[in-house]
Amino acid sequence: MNEVSGAEAGTLAEAGLSKIDALCANTIRFLALDMVQKAKSGHPGTPMGAAEAAYVLWDRFLKHNPRNPLWADRDRFVLSAGHASALQYSLLHLTGYDLSMDDLKQFRQWGSRTPGHPEYGLTPGVNATTGPLGQGFANGVGMAVAERLLAETFNRPGYDLFDHRVFEIVSDGDLEEGVSSEAASLAGTWELGKLVYIYDSNHIQIEGDTDVVFREDVAQRFRSYGWRVYGPVDGSKIQDIDEALRAAVSRSDKPSLIISKSTIGRFSPLAGTAKVHGEPMSPEEAKQSKISAGWPADKEFYVPDEVYAHMREAVERGRRAEESWNSLLEDYTLKYPEQAERLRLQLNGKLPRGWDSQLANLFSPQSSPIATRDASGKVINAISKSIGWLVGGSADLAPSTKTIIEGVGDFPYDEGGRNFHFGVREHAMGSIANGIALHGGLIPYTATFLTFSDYMRPPMRLAALMGVRVVYVFTHDSIGLGEDGPTHQPVEHLMSIRAVPNMTLIRPADAFEVAQAWKSALENDHGPTALVLTRQKVPVFDREKLGSQPAVDKGAYILWEPQSGKPDLIVIGTGSEVQLALEAAKKLASEGVRVRVVSMPSWELFDRQPAEYRESVLPRDVRARVVVEAGARKGWERYVGLDGEVVGLDRYGASAPGQVAMEKLGFTVEAVVSACRRALERRGM
Repeated sequence: MNEVSGAEAGTLAEAGLSKIDALCANTIRFLALDMVQKAKSGHPGTPMGAAEAAYVLWDRFLKHNPRNPLWADRDRFVLSAGHASALQYSLLHLTGYDLSMDDLKQFRQWGSRTPGHPEYGLTPGVNATTGPLGQGFANGVGMAVAERLLAETFNRPGYDLFDHRVFEIVSDGDLEEGVSSEAASLAGTWELGKLVYIYDSNHIQIEGDTDVVFREDVAQRFRSYGWRVYGPVDGSKIQDIDEALRAAVSRSDKPSLIISKSTIGRFSPLAGTAKVHGEPMSPEEAKQSKISAGWPADKEFYVPDEVYAHMREAVERGRRAEESWNSLLEDYTLKYPEQAERLRLQLNGKLPRGWDSQLANLFSPQSSPIATRDASGKVINAISKSIGWLVGGSADLAPSTKTIIEGVGDFPYDEGGRNFHFGVREHAMGSIANGIALHGGLIPYTATFLTFSDYMRPPMRLAALMGVRVVYVFTHDSIGLGEDGPTHQPVEHLMSIRAVPNMTLIRPADAFEVAQAWKSALENDHGPTALVLTRQKVPVFDREKLGSQPAVDKGAYILWEPQSGKPDLIVIGTGSEVQLALEAAKKLASEGVRVRVVSMPSWELFDRQPAEYRESVLPRDVRARVVVEAGARKGWERYVGLDGEVVGLDRYGASAPGQVAMEKLGFTVEAVVSACRRALERRGM
């Protein structure tokens, strides 16, 4: 039975709501409040203020199927203001997703499906992990990019397989973060007309009124980016929100921003204050909030029957929409069987059979020395012929990172263009790539210098947390890049990236390892991969003479071991320094030392191998070990022990020709030999 008083209907009728609208908006509002109150933790303010806007979007505009949250042609909804997660959980539950009332009552608790910020892959219907402000904003741009590319590739007259929008709710804090400016500028430049963002402008953040830090003309800012701007509208009025959304979805030539003025913590005694932003209310304040809205003050997690009946109409709407799409796809498959088969592969995240067949003969032992960045460019162009859904670009560095796919055009200026020009926007580039990967159907890569990975660290971390397949191409990987000097010469970056859980870093030693590194990266569909490459040329090892084959997929392997019997010493190298390790080992071997050289392009891949394999490469009873890598030493003790030798860097580089910088900073055969001798002496050898 509906136990809401008549006062409630009268109060919200003034805001242009019907009785059912009022019931639904307040149900969303107070489910969110009850979640926060029960958890004694969370952010009640935004859900209470944005309930009407969220309701009208989900009830009247969002194309989705609660029974299949992964339907390919659904509209994507992203709550960029991820701290307002209780708002999204209320909507998911009420519209019929597999999120129960018990799940809502476990908000922010151990093992629950309703964590403090929305997490992709955990909660059905959550399309992106959000919370770090601005990330969701930029993810949505990537999703709109993916929708356009898939539409250009697969849509045919009468067969609009891809025709959906990206809706978001963004906050003041989202717009303060620089990444939103980067992404908004690109969205406007690329004319991504399927983007519709509701800006919940409540003028409050943790430290108080945004007037202290945020006085810009947001409407003018977004118009200058090339967006359509609607409002400001009264966010408490369904009619105003409805009209703005209808206007926004009627046009697809530019992205749209709807400025929705709201009151944070609406109906609360704390409404309009920072106090209601990010902490629960007292029991009395929560009770008074419900009374002010005409809501039963003595009920928690209360959903009127009428609300369930109305909002779960989304299930039938979604079923019909997806059934219609499936029927269209069946007809499409009969008419365009080859395209349909490719679409099936793309949507399932699979690679075509034989996609890597060209890699085996791409390089030869007789190849001249080649920078691994150049080898990577050759690999990209070889595999892109087989994988037509490999897309990517750089932060204005493609000629240096060698990441242009030849002959396929530029997005969005050439139909189906697969090369992206992100401009000098590493942060947005990483976040947009996440959005492309989250959307599904495409495999994105990005490119910049390794030292600038700092600028895209937040989306890299989120890609690892979400487990999405993004390939990061990082070139100019050490002091060996030379004259650009210490601002561009990475030192701590290898270790910094290795520290990210679920991130795979591969630093190949030569062209053969580069080819295998790309293979490993593309086959890794449960997390991102960073490929770390040289600017300077490195030799292509003659594997036949060395008596070994590259095994990048295992993370580390024995590159050279000429003698029989247990080695006295193991020398480990990565990337361009493997050649130093090999030359030093050969010198020691000529003196009668039994040396094993191990190429270790990837810690993460090696650590995933069975214990037996790891022991065969790095036997525990061979304690004399040396590592050579042009980067920070800290961390290598896991493989060489606390008393092992590491030829590395504990300082910044210097501007000089690359080979000079390497020599002056201790990366020579002589320095490696000396380190080996110290390691042997320490073991009494």
